[in-house]
Amino acid sequence: MLAPPLVEYYQIDDYRRHYESMYCVSPIITFDSIPVYFRKDKFEHSFFESSKRDGVKDVFSPERARRIEWIKATLQHKDAELYVGWDKAKKRYDRNHRVAVVYDDFVVIIKISRKINGSLKAEFITAYVADNSIEKIRSAPRWTGIK
Repeated sequence: MLAPPLVEYYQIDDYRRHYESMYCVSPIITFDSIPVYFRKDKFEHSFFESSKRDGVKDVFSPERARRIEWIKATLQHKDAELYVGWDKAKKRYDRNHRVAVVYDDFVVIIKISRKINGSLKAEFITAYVADNSIEKIRSAPRWTGIK
């Protein structure tokens, strides 16, 4: 599967502007018609990494940022592999979290809920290259919907 081209900027603020203009103005609609909403404050969570592997995201990740266009492409790809996400706090799978994989080991995670009228909506959680965890992700249950 051919991935979208990598995006190359010199400044972090250029990636931030790209993220905000592409994702935060209006929702991205998934291939299965779920609107995904992006918050501006998710930029750091999505494009920074922990230098000490302690969970504190303190270092900008060009590897993540260059794949900024891959988020939308993954969400909208009809052949995405969909898995149930892991809730680290509860130490169990959570069907409200959906992990989509299209391009090698690049994953996009969203949290799905219902609107008052019963239709689905989602919040973007993060996206990253899961080079150390892709096998674990692919061994998760397949996502078939929320309860």
